[in-house]
Amino acid sequence: MMALLKNNRHKTISRMEFRQAVPVHVLARGVRNTCFLLLVLSLTYKSAAAQQPSGQGPDYSKNPEAFPRVLNPYRSQKIPKPEFNNTAAVSQMIHDGKLQLSVTQFLAAVMENNLDIASARYNRFFSQTDVLRAKAGQAPRGSQGFSVPSGLFSGAIGAGLGGGTGVSTASGPAISGSGRAVTLNPRGGFDPTLALNFSLDRSNSPLNTIRVSGVPNSINTTSVLQTRYSQAFTSGTSVSIAFNTLRQSSNQKNLRFNPAFTPSLGFVVTQQVLNGFGFATNRRLLQVANNGRQISREVFRQQVITTLAAAQNTYWNLVAFRETVRAAEQALGVAQQLYENNKKQAEVGTLAPLDVVSANSEVASRQRNLIVAQTNLQQAEVQLKNVLSKEMDPALAAAQVETTDPLPQPQDSDVPKLDEALAAAQQNRPELPQAEGNILNQGIAVKFSQDSLKPSLHVFGQYLSNSLYGDSIIPGSTVVVPGGWADALSQVIHSSFPDYAFGFSLTLTIKNRSAQADNFRVRLEERQAETGLQRTRNQIGLEVRKAVIGLMQAKAQVEAARKAVEYSQQTYDAAQKKLSAGVATPYDVILVQRDLLTAQLAEVQARANYAKARVEMDRSTGVMLDKNHIDPEEVPRAQFTTQ
Repeated sequence: MMALLKNNRHKTISRMEFRQAVPVHVLARGVRNTCFLLLVLSLTYKSAAAQQPSGQGPDYSKNPEAFPRVLNPYRSQKIPKPEFNNTAAVSQMIHDGKLQLSVTQFLAAVMENNLDIASARYNRFFSQTDVLRAKAGQAPRGSQGFSVPSGLFSGAIGAGLGGGTGVSTASGPAISGSGRAVTLNPRGGFDPTLALNFSLDRSNSPLNTIRVSGVPNSINTTSVLQTRYSQAFTSGTSVSIAFNTLRQSSNQKNLRFNPAFTPSLGFVVTQQVLNGFGFATNRRLLQVANNGRQISREVFRQQVITTLAAAQNTYWNLVAFRETVRAAEQALGVAQQLYENNKKQAEVGTLAPLDVVSANSEVASRQRNLIVAQTNLQQAEVQLKNVLSKEMDPALAAAQVETTDPLPQPQDSDVPKLDEALAAAQQNRPELPQAEGNILNQGIAVKFSQDSLKPSLHVFGQYLSNSLYGDSIIPGSTVVVPGGWADALSQVIHSSFPDYAFGFSLTLTIKNRSAQADNFRVRLEERQAETGLQRTRNQIGLEVRKAVIGLMQAKAQVEAARKAVEYSQQTYDAAQKKLSAGVATPYDVILVQRDLLTAQLAEVQARANYAKARVEMDRSTGVMLDKNHIDPEEVPRAQFTTQ
């Protein structure tokens, strides 16, 4: 009894000594300095966030900052809403009901407003979420152009890292009580887990004897608090720390402590040695997610190049249709003039009425051709407006498109050397980094499958510190010796009742056929990916060769069509002179007019084909973005403003 009182007095003196050693004003000053430091860090963080470049979109590979808002990781974060209004650049190009566009302006507007590009940009964000997910040890989900190899998962099932059942025991006879075999399995994920459980329980159990408990029914009141922290690391190590405390009171007799406090502290470490050991194995999902992020970047570049190539073809189609309308109007004017001349000559009797009918028929035919050309022009305008806009607002819909760049004239410098074009394509085409990234991912899967061939061996260690304390009654008296949770906690800290366990767990799969099958499949998939890379290279080479041939042929067609127009114009001028001299009929002139119009339309089409051939040359060699000074990473501010 005196010993207990001395211990309690010693604890009280220690607390008083602490208060005397650390005055209140010193503690207040420390708290004030700490608050000031936290305020400075918060302002610094906000200033750094405000300096984020305006041309860079949100990064979903980063976890929401938990400082100073500690609940951010548990809240749904805001993401940008889709912006369906055209950027100001489109409205600024409309003057007096006319939309004046050069190729450069048109491509800039397409990059800002095209919905295909805006939709493809989300795949970039999907890959960023895969990185964030992989940082927690979970499997990435993949995105367009990027699929996660099935061989990255044990048994090719598709589950992520983590899991495990923790502690399992097997009991048996022993010298005293019962012995046990302890097996500790890896547990937890890369994201630390903190678990907190609390319960209150009151039980009332009737008893068939009072010899043990001293009462006919046992009434127990129990309160339990359980806490556990667990985390896995990329080295194959997992750590778990648990602190549990239990308070129980009962109406039973002959108890040592009532109420009784039983806190316990446990520490468990497991390390995988063969299968699952090392950073390369446990970081495989993060490596694949990072590769997928680069692959999605190339997929987006490919989508941008494809969209811009189609947009340029739309632009040149519009220019060609406008040239066609101009040629049709000119042909109609010539036919109308011939009709007027024939009509006057027929009225004075120097020309047969049938020649007037033929000229009038030709006028009607030219009017039909003009209507068809105007229809094609209007449809091309609508298509071009749809490519460069998110919505067809009234001002844009009513605007007349005026292209400021004419169809390009053939130049020898436009046709590159074949070896230079092939080298440029091998360096710039986004399909090659995509295929190479898939091979890298397959290589990661191969390494994991080779690691999975090894037996499962992990070593473990466990330390437990138990305690038991509470109010007790001195035998032979009614004096109650107070005790409580603080005394029980002291026993835990000083390891009054330690419990140790360590060992290893080895699992051998006889024949190991499942792991062998997975290893075969992953390596075959790697060979398939290598074959696909070579096929992509061959396809790119084929496209470049066809583009070079197409550009050369288009250049030759333009030159031939220009000569055909010159000869047709000379023939038409000669036919006009013959008609004036009376040695040719009006019908002969009509035929020559038709030939001239056909030659003019063929020249326009040849020049349009040449412009498209240049676009295909830029696309096949992968230089379209650099040639037009377009950075696909630049995101319009309106597209990622959080709302």
